[in-house]
Amino acid sequence: MAIGQPSEEVIARYRANLEQFVLRARRIEGHSLAADWDTLVSLASAPLKLRILEDGEARMRHEFPPEEVVESAAARVRPLLLETDACGYLKSLKAVKYFCKSVPSDLAWVKAAQAEWKARTHEGTLGYRLMVGDLATGNTANITDQKLAMAWIYGDVVHHDAERLKEADPFGLSSRFRAAVPLVAWIMVAAIELLTFLRFLQEGGELALRSEVFETEVTLQSTEWEFPVQIRSAPVGTPPPVDALTSYSDDWTAWPGVTPATAPGAARSRS
Repeated sequence: MAIGQPSEEVIARYRANLEQFVLRARRIEGHSLAADWDTLVSLASAPLKLRILEDGEARMRHEFPPEEVVESAAARVRPLLLETDACGYLKSLKAVKYFCKSVPSDLAWVKAAQAEWKARTHEGTLGYRLMVGDLATGNTANITDQKLAMAWIYGDVVHHDAERLKEADPFGLSSRFRAAVPLVAWIMVAAIELLTFLRFLQEGGELALRSEVFETEVTLQSTEWEFPVQIRSAPVGTPPPVDALTSYSDDWTAWPGVTPATAPGAARSRS
């Protein structure tokens, strides 16, 4: 091994991280919000409409998807935010950096993606700051959009982070949601763009990832199933077959009028 080069163990870990990212990113790609790419990109930029009424009053309007839709998307992207997860976005970029280090343009893309990710997702970053005040009590509060977004993701949705919720509580659920939508959409865009890049590198023989991670089922297209089963009964306490390939003992009786499946363990039923 050359000095300064990762060991075979590290390279194998890089590939494993990328394989986990591919699986997660394909699940993100399969979300309904990603069906319309232009709309998803628009959501990531926090679109708003500004109206000036006849009396001169200015009105700002947000039009976002239903909360439940964004909530399911947040659940799909959440592992990318965690640097400890195998599919973490920054962990995946680190792996990509190794595999494309000899191509300056690819390396520049990875570095730009790292910088943008940190700018959009790390604590302390700022898109806008929201301030509120109570005229009756004189109490005031202010918070960044990034903290509001994370309070919705980690307080209202995938966890119940009481500290985040307490800090964001003066601004209400709607403010947390409005801040979270662009962030969730942007993470989806970033994930799908990196997935596209990985597909390109894989096709060029740069990654040598297992082909099945690009093909295996990651989302359910239908949630209705019908399949053949065998139904048998036995006295209480009769041991079931030890595994799916072991035949039933003579103590198990097939139900009358029901044709047993041909495989020994095609299906099991409770006695």
